Amino acid sequence: MTKSLLIEKVTDRVEGLTKKQVETIISAVFDGMKEALARGEKIEIRGFGKFRLKQREAKTARNPRTGEKVQVPPRKALHFKIGRPFHEALNSANK
Repeated sequence: MTKSLLIEKVTDRVEGLTKKQVETIISAVFDGMKEALARGEKIEIRGFGKFRLKQREAKTARNPRTGEKVQVPPRKALHFKIGRPFHEALNSANK
């Protein structure tokens, strides 16, 4: 699902809000999440899941095309852990 499709779905479900208002709200939520993660905070949305940053250490990797060894610098990676109600809803849909 893309951001524009999410905006359309929310606009269809919520009466009284225009597409532009929904876009502003969703952008504000995503911006708030980015800012919190940049500060090193965890984000927990009950029933959906938890977002947090993991620190990846520097490592030596191999370029698959040339076989040359390459140094990969340390970096942060986003980790998401699904919440139990969301997990159960996804798995019950497959039955």
